Amino acid sequence: MNFTEELRYNIGITLIKGIGNSLAKNLIAYLGSASAVFHEKQQNLAKIPGIGDVLSREIVAADVLKRADEEIEFLIRNKINFNFYTDREYPFRLKECEDAPVMLYSRGSSNLNDGKMIAVVGTRNATDNGKEYCRKFIEDISKILPNAIIISGLAYGIDICAHKAALDFGLSTFAVLGHGLDRVYPSIHRSTAIKILENGALITEYLSKTNPDRQNFVGRNRIIAGMSDVVVVIESALSGGALITAELASDYNRDVFAFPGRITDEWSAGCNALIKT
Repeated sequence: MNFTEELRYNIGITLIKGIGNSLAKNLIAYLGSASAVFHEKQQNLAKIPGIGDVLSREIVAADVLKRADEEIEFLIRNKINFNFYTDREYPFRLKECEDAPVMLYSRGSSNLNDGKMIAVVGTRNATDNGKEYCRKFIEDISKILPNAIIISGLAYGIDICAHKAALDFGLSTFAVLGHGLDRVYPSIHRSTAIKILENGALITEYLSKTNPDRQNFVGRNRIIAGMSDVVVVIESALSGGALITAELASDYNRDVFAFPGRITDEWSAGCNALIKT
């Protein structure tokens, strides 16, 4: 881990109100670095496409570097890995996605690029059949692709089943979180999260002290989709996070697979709809 002066600006740009990932990358492309964004004059910032007068004033007035310094202390204290989107170690699959996060933080494995990345997602209300399908699928994968990495979101249902099955069958597994690395949500999955650190990683775009708010999990889904070679939906209703992840994966030109179910099963309706469409 290389804690350079530029790191505080790389983190800082993610904290400027109104500047999302795409605009941040656009600013950096025009000016050459995150630090240059903070040192540029307001009138010059305003001329950059997508910025204008309002956002340029926001950038100049932004008082975010103290918070960035606090986060660097947290990273050092907890031995957390970090990758800027231009770093060679940044997940190359995710880098292909326009809305990929500027900064990515992880605990556990520092290598986020090796192996075949298989996302396994599904409903939080997994049935016994769904859990059985999930375990059998991952068991089969472990025999065919022993270098596969199972990616999911550490949520209830199919997610936690996928992580546990990967650990049981000797596969590495990545859990993408909707909050900072100072906590585990849901807390009941803490013991699994600790085991993941031994053969995988906990990954997030969020700083410490970030609560697991609902909207964060929608953002988390794009990272799951973007890091993967393929997304497999085990069970899903006609709406929900698993279908959002599948749709994002399709937009990113990833392969999407779904386990079919009986037409009368609520938690197979989403999978059947994916297959139909």
